[in-house]
Parts: sequence; C-alpha cells; structure tokens
Amino acid sequence: MSISPEFEAHLGEGVTTVARCWKVTRRDGIVLGFTDHDQDIDFDGVVFRADTGMTARALSQTTGLSTDNTEALGVLNDASISEKDIRAGRYDGAEVEAWLVNWSETNQRHLRFRGTVGELAREAGGFRAELNGLTEALNQPQGRAYQLPCAAVLGDGMCRFNLSQTGYSVELAVGENVAETTFQCAGLELYPNRWFERGRFIVLSGEAKDLTGLIKNDRKGTDGLRTIELWEALRAKMEPGDMVRLEAGCDRLPRTCRVKFNNFLNFRGFPDVPGEDWLMSYPVGHRQNDGGDEREASDVLDALLNGDDENPFNPLGGL
Repeated sequence: MSISPEFEAHLGEGVTTVARCWKVTRRDGIVLGFTDHDQDIDFDGVVFRADTGMTARALSQTTGLSTDNTEALGVLNDASISEKDIRAGRYDGAEVEAWLVNWSETNQRHLRFRGTVGELAREAGGFRAELNGLTEALNQPQGRAYQLPCAAVLGDGMCRFNLSQTGYSVELAVGENVAETTFQCAGLELYPNRWFERGRFIVLSGEAKDLTGLIKNDRKGTDGLRTIELWEALRAKMEPGDMVRLEAGCDRLPRTCRVKFNNFLNFRGFPDVPGEDWLMSYPVGHRQNDGGDEREASDVLDALLNGDDENPFNPLGGL
C-alpha cells in the first residue's frame, strides 16, 4: 500500500502527529485494536485502544521472498489481552495489521505490515509477540511425501470424508475431569473401545469454547463411563456439563481407511511402498522379491476382495 501524497507531505514536516496502530483478528473472529498513542484512535470501524501499553520493535522488511518480521510488546490487561487467553492459545495464528497513522487526521495512514502472530510469550506482567509476514506461509513444506501413511487430515479437502455421518461424531456433556486432560463421558456405550483415539475433542460451550484437543486414549470403564484422555491440556477451565464434540480417530493406515471409514478411494498414502529391507535385498528364485508382504500376492488380494479384515463397528450398515 503506497503512502498518500497528503500523508507523505505530513511526514516531511518538521513536526508530525503520528502513532502506531495494530489490528488483531483472532481465528474465532474477535477483532481488537491497539495503539501506542496516549488516546484512542478510531478508523475503519475499529477502536484502537491506548491503555494497553503497546510498543513496537524495529520492522525488518525486504523486497524479495524473505520473511518480514517484527515484534510487539504490551501489558497484560483483562479488558484486552489477558494471560488466560494467551495460555489458551486464542492468539495463535491471529492476523495482524500494523499501521502508521496521523492521529489528528486518521484518513492519512499507511499499512506497514500484514502477517500473523508467531510465538507469543508472557513475561514480567506483559507479553511479547513475534509477528511474521505473509511470506512466512511460503516456508511451509509443499507437495506430498512418498510414505505408507495417508497425508490427508480426516475430513479435509483431500480426505473428503463427511464426519457428520451417523457414528463418526457425537456431541455430549462431559463429566468430571483431571487437569483438563482426562474426561469422564457417558452415553458412548455403542461405540467400540478406542473408537475416538487419534480423533478430535472440540469444546462447544463454557470457558474453553472453540478450543480443540487431540485424543490420546479412549477407554471403556466398568461403570459404563468412557475415559477420554488428551495429549495436552486444553489450557482453559472445563466444568462438568460443558458440551463437546468427539470425532472418530484415524491412524492414517490403509486398513483403517478401508474398513473403518470405507474411504479407500481417497487414501492419500502409498500402501505399496517397499520396506527398507528391500533396498538391501538381492535376487532370489524361490519367492517374490518385491518388498511387499511375505504372504503370496494372491492371498493378500483375496483378503481384500472378500473383506476378511474384521470391521468392529460400521454405523453405515456395510462396506
């Protein structure tokens, strides 16, 4: 975004009335504005608050594809950025716009930076936020890996599986929990043991609403309750009665995709990739030497066609 002639002329004067403003858009849609000015600034329908103690470090920008980066410092404030929200990860990946604004004439402003929040840390009653430019997305690995497991995420655009189908997701109220990692759930008697392992635990209500955890263990108990354990704590308080959504888990292996989800046409792995031992093998005449299963290929094909693999739970009523 280029600087307007009026703003450029103002910056060329001996005395200027400029301030820095930051617009933060969280992934849950909440928009917050901050400024290092001593009074609030209002433009584009956003009020940039002056009571947050926000300051900025030097902005590093390049003309190539290197990542632009900077830092923002501020004071923790329950009315704006709270320690609780930082701990819950609500600012992770939030979109950020950094403006240079003439506070006496807000139509004169320049967008200096656009990107996302990277590492955000609490320190000495405040916070330090690392801001990464738009080119940071280009640093992510691209393409597919030649590997046995599926590269898709269950339910995404590559997998195409509809998790809203009967039996593959359920909404219920949680009971007691331990350290926000282990939850007691009722009403899951029809689901096999470990059905939700590797699935998602999405909070629908309460203080932890919109937070998501990954399910580590799913075990039936002798009292009819189900124990759901997460890999990491949700970092927000959960109360008995809070509603959650449990989604079936996938270990990304061919058999699971075919038997549990009936979705093998969309499998995004390479089930016939040779094992490491095959790389060091030598020609033999008494058996196949293709790096596959030790069973005869015809036996493997018959097992696949005849559906010999056990299907412990198929809510759709047949493969």
